[in-house]
Amino acid sequence: MQTNIQDKRKWLGPGLLGLALVVIVGGFFYYLAQSKKLPEGLIAASGRIEGERIVAAAKYPGRVVTIMAKEGETVRAGAVVAQLEDTTFQSRVEQARQALNGSEAQLRGAQAALDVTQKEVPMAINGAQAAVSQARAMSGKASAVELQARRDAQRHKDLFERGVIERHRYEQADLAWQVAQADLKAAQESVSRAQQGALQAGLGGDKVKAKQQEIGALQAQRERAVAAVAEANAILGDLVIKAPATGVVLARLREPGEVVMPGSAILDMVDLDALHLKVYVPESKIGQLRLGLPVRIYIDAQPDQFYTAKVSFIASRAEFTPKEVQTTDERVKLVYAVKLAIDKNPDHKLTPGLPADAVIRWKDDAVWQKPSWK
Repeated sequence: MQTNIQDKRKWLGPGLLGLALVVIVGGFFYYLAQSKKLPEGLIAASGRIEGERIVAAAKYPGRVVTIMAKEGETVRAGAVVAQLEDTTFQSRVEQARQALNGSEAQLRGAQAALDVTQKEVPMAINGAQAAVSQARAMSGKASAVELQARRDAQRHKDLFERGVIERHRYEQADLAWQVAQADLKAAQESVSRAQQGALQAGLGGDKVKAKQQEIGALQAQRERAVAAVAEANAILGDLVIKAPATGVVLARLREPGEVVMPGSAILDMVDLDALHLKVYVPESKIGQLRLGLPVRIYIDAQPDQFYTAKVSFIASRAEFTPKEVQTTDERVKLVYAVKLAIDKNPDHKLTPGLPADAVIRWKDDAVWQKPSWK
């Protein structure tokens, strides 16, 4: 019996000591956790720094000839970063230019023909009208001659029948009348021909209109050729890949010799002057936040320095805490994603993927305090 009591005492002493140690250590850590809570008006959160992705991509398919940018290199907006093979498109540009030259030559020829026609038509009309006037004058003269010859022939016939003149004089007068009739008929035909010529000359206006329509068609053809040249040059220009914005190259997604399809990314870039820290705020504290609140951001590599930021985005819907949050208790809570826009990034020391801690001040009189997660 005494032996059992001694055994219990043997184990009771260390047990009580262990329990006391647990209480002391637990109390210490509880006190430590309570002492490290931020004062009212401040909210602590942690996350990773992110940046808006900038992609230099191919617009047309082709083989990558060269890539000028290297990973980690700062590239300015509009700088050439890659070149796709352009031999085929160079030929297309030349073909389009040749087609344009042909269209312009046809247009110049049609314009010259129109200029000549516009000068010839008035001259032809005037000449035809003059011919009509002349033919009518000749017809009038022939008509007068025919009338006089008819009268002379009739008079000579009467004289011959009365025996006043000889027969051959009557025959001469009758012959002269027949000749006058033939001349009158010829003059009248000349008038008809002259009038027909005037009508044909009058059609010159239609010829001018036809030439103008032809020129309009050739001008439209030339415009299409100009558009084809512009399109071919644009495609040729798009084979030169340029940086859409200023940023730092994070990764070369393609290498020379690879074939890319339309929309294929060649470089992955980020603007180090437009970074933000994405954090998650518990549902119980999200009501204290509003856009524009001041923020201080801390990183482990620079423990004595902070970066200023402001709240730039607050999610409208809650979600379960992502897995990277440290404790199980926190993972079952609903949180809201919040973006903190970093004001400045001197010397580009902040980079995407870097873990960081943030303190958001939602009360103006709250004293800033650096968070501690240890």
